[in-house]
Amino acid sequence: GALAGMAPTYVLSIDQGTTSSRALLFGKDGQPKAKEQLDLTQHYPQPGWVEHDPKEILDSVVKCCEAAMAKVSASAEDIAAIGITNQRETTIAWDRSTGKPLYKAVVWLDLRTSDTAAKLCGPGTKGKDKFRKKTGLPISTYFSAVKIKWLLDNVPEVRKAADEGTCMFGTVESWLLYNLTGGKDGGLHITDVSNASRYMLMDLSTHTWDEAICKQLEIPMKTLPEIRSNSEVYGKVKGFGKLDGIPIAGALGDQHAALLGQGCLEVGSSKNTYGTGCFMLLNTGTEAVPSHSGLLTTIGFKLGKEKPTFYALEGSVACAGRTVQWLRDNMGLIADAAETDALASSVEDSGGVTLVPAFSGLFAPHWRPDARGVLVGMTLFTRKEHIVRAALESVAFSTVDVMRAMKADTGLRLGSMHVDGGMTANRFLMQVQADLLGVDVFRAKMPEATVLGAALAAGLAVGFYSDVKDIKEFLKTAGGHETFSSKLPPSARAKEHARWADAVQRAMDLERHGPQKEKGQEPKALKKPRFRKVSSLRPVQKGINLMLKVVSSPAEAEDSKDGAIHNVVCGDESGVVTLRLQAPQYLPAEVGQYIRVQNGKTVMVKGRIHVEVDKWGKVAQAENAEPFEAKVDNDITAVAYELTRD
Repeated sequence: GALAGMAPTYVLSIDQGTTSSRALLFGKDGQPKAKEQLDLTQHYPQPGWVEHDPKEILDSVVKCCEAAMAKVSASAEDIAAIGITNQRETTIAWDRSTGKPLYKAVVWLDLRTSDTAAKLCGPGTKGKDKFRKKTGLPISTYFSAVKIKWLLDNVPEVRKAADEGTCMFGTVESWLLYNLTGGKDGGLHITDVSNASRYMLMDLSTHTWDEAICKQLEIPMKTLPEIRSNSEVYGKVKGFGKLDGIPIAGALGDQHAALLGQGCLEVGSSKNTYGTGCFMLLNTGTEAVPSHSGLLTTIGFKLGKEKPTFYALEGSVACAGRTVQWLRDNMGLIADAAETDALASSVEDSGGVTLVPAFSGLFAPHWRPDARGVLVGMTLFTRKEHIVRAALESVAFSTVDVMRAMKADTGLRLGSMHVDGGMTANRFLMQVQADLLGVDVFRAKMPEATVLGAALAAGLAVGFYSDVKDIKEFLKTAGGHETFSSKLPPSARAKEHARWADAVQRAMDLERHGPQKEKGQEPKALKKPRFRKVSSLRPVQKGINLMLKVVSSPAEAEDSKDGAIHNVVCGDESGVVTLRLQAPQYLPAEVGQYIRVQNGKTVMVKGRIHVEVDKWGKVAQAENAEPFEAKVDNDITAVAYELTRD
């Protein structure tokens, strides 16, 4: 560790991704000095659903930080600041009073929200672009707001916490910031402007949550984090031993961090990151450029409270590395992603085979959630090598579609493309990408553009780095770029693209032939319970919902075979009835309180009607009940029924 008074030597950069968590230490020279990575468990509870465990997200990040520090025996004093970059849109709900998650994290490419999204765009609404003018985004399963709405509508714990004012929503960086700065003991509930721009709730021009959109989606604004710049000291780590006291000073969504880490500071510079998905961003300067070609208008970065905001156009492709994972894990065609380079190069072409990896619909520029993957053009000549080649080509073709949309929106001729991410190690893919784009592809020798971007933002906030332009030097020190140039004549390029465009059309509208959801699989949306009038109660009724006011509560419990039973008299404006409550159910039943009975049933005790609630129902305090008086002179339990035998 450093001696007291010595300047810190590192910035710690956290990268919480879709498939792994990583931590890297960067020096003053902007080069990585130590790193640690842990895989993240993917949960697939149903087709199209993808979840992560929020506790595992936090634990894996902390373990990576500690391990990276241990590799260079660094202590908290050696670290100037922490920067965070993260998988965007993935949404977590947690409880402010316990600090614990209320549900698993719903991941960005999860499709459970397709009905929610369809309803929002449905008939009688302005279609999928109705929030685009303010937020820059179309309505899609992809964005956080749609996931938040799903959680509120389908998860009782989340709805209850929201009603009680203890629910907090956030994307991954918010969850990490909250926990690292103290969790339920004063943890900060904040997000940065780049992550906030992916909720579909933020007004791009004011950088604030839009009240009208929140209202329309029925998302309480008090559940949302406060929006901050990408580079400022948010707070210090508290409660994590070795990390305590380190300032957290930078946060950016992974794609925005990569734009910075690739040195795309000038208007018109672009980068493409090949990870699980493929994300291309084009710096449009201090103007937000609306898209007419199916791209997203988003924040680039804002490096300080008083600093200008840079905007970007983004095209996102859902499946890039995910497609290679599918070849390996689902199809068993390869044992390791690294084999694809040699396999694809071993055949002259794909033999007429085209793969469109629309496994979770198509993102930019098509935005068709109803599309599904297709593999077309096979003959008896087709071998596994052709399919592997088609899979790699699909990643390059998807990028071409996005690049064309960018040209259409900006009128800029994009002269080259900076690339980063795990898949860029694949030389075959890089060459095909240059061939199909018809421009030079620059692959940074520094493969860590995303984490470097976060380190830069944090380092700038605490004066560890002095100027954003230093990024150019860092990249040079790391060995600059390797260039891939196009070797394909324009006529051949056009022919190849026509083959792809034809296959994409064949992928559309296939969802309707998919396996039908079995009834009972889908969690039912929480309906507002229809309350029955007390005066309508009869012997042997089930599934009763009542809204009641407690009239009198017994001093003594009565003993029964089910343990202690409390006979509580409650009523509504039509009459009163006696509830038989077990001890835990009895808790909310104070005289004058309003209570809700859900899924109760009538039982006969000595020929008189009582209401009971078994384990399938519940008795709870009624939040925000409209006040009423119970009609005491109509006591339903006072009526004696004759028990007749049929």
